Amino acid sequence: MSDGARSSAEEPWPVRVVSQKVGAWIAKLGWVWVDGQVAQISRRPGASTVFLTLRDPSADLSLTVTTNRDVLDAGAPELREGARVVLHAKPEFYAARGTLSLRADEIRQVGLGELLARLEKLKKLLAAEGLFDRARKRRLPFLPGRIGLITGRASAAERDVLTNTRRRWPAVEFRTVNVAVQGPSAVPQIIDALKVLDADPSIDVIIIARGGGGIEDLLPFSDEALCRAVFGCRTPVVSAIGHETDAPLIDYVADVRASTPTDAAKRVVPDLTEEVRLIGQARHRLERAVRNLVDRESHRLDGLRSRPVLARPQVMVEQRATDLSALRQRAGRCLDHRLAAADDELRHTLARLRALSPAATLDRGYAIVQRADGHVVRAAAEVGKGDPLRVRLADGELAATVDG
Repeated sequence: MSDGARSSAEEPWPVRVVSQKVGAWIAKLGWVWVDGQVAQISRRPGASTVFLTLRDPSADLSLTVTTNRDVLDAGAPELREGARVVLHAKPEFYAARGTLSLRADEIRQVGLGELLARLEKLKKLLAAEGLFDRARKRRLPFLPGRIGLITGRASAAERDVLTNTRRRWPAVEFRTVNVAVQGPSAVPQIIDALKVLDADPSIDVIIIARGGGGIEDLLPFSDEALCRAVFGCRTPVVSAIGHETDAPLIDYVADVRASTPTDAAKRVVPDLTEEVRLIGQARHRLERAVRNLVDRESHRLDGLRSRPVLARPQVMVEQRATDLSALRQRAGRCLDHRLAAADDELRHTLARLRALSPAATLDRGYAIVQRADGHVVRAAAEVGKGDPLRVRLADGELAATVDG
């Protein structure tokens, strides 16, 4: 069977052929540089071959590495489990066991200076992407109903957080997820715990806590995958890693950075004693304000009640009655004066009228001569002979005719 032939149900490939083809494809990758963390070292006495288990720092993946003892002693003589290494290796597929491994011809242990340089580079990258932006950081709830805690099992950090938090607020509830806080499995476990707690609707805030340690011990908390997982959480996250001087990258990404696990407890829940004291002060101020308000209004009411209009309401009626009586007397005097003046004026007018009236003249013996049409005769030339005339006297009238 040729290598170029295609397999089918009628002509399947034997296992050896499949193994050969897989090995051939893997061999095409060639030599590569690989970065990872040593999870296990196996040195057999008297054997020239050393076996390493190389783990990805950010994922639950590992590969077996085989190398010569001389290569290991030349590049990393003090290599221990948990150390970061860079190695030059070629992937190989062992057909007999069906396993994949790396064969290394050069191993370099990553020094502290190089680790710090990588962290600084990663820090600038994450900052440029906005993961450290203060505008996106969320405020912690004043009193969380339930707190999610990610920490090492039976660790001092767990004890500090639980003890100090419950000392400040005894009724607080926790959901604790214990994980590895250093070593190759730390990052995957912490990320999984974050996903579990972030998906729990009863969790109001998440605390990631770890005690102090060296820079290499705290490396998992500067992992890029972990930083992005914290950034993607919908629940506020508090970072409480190491001591106050320690500053892993997760501190910059978290919503709140606590200097120590004890500080995290102080930041997450209020102090019950202090809150009771503040409530007491507020109640005292409120009571004093209400009392002052009542006293002020009471004095105001006393002042209103002491006014004559309220102390003796009849005074106002009596005063108005007096004013009304005075106005009535004044109106009566004015009316009498007006009537007297009008009476005098009427008498004078009547006297003048009588003096000027023709009846008064007639009473003195005079008469009024009128023609038949009523016209008063003032001259003899106004009538002719034979004209009828009307003569009005003081008492009655006469009819006359003009004779000449």
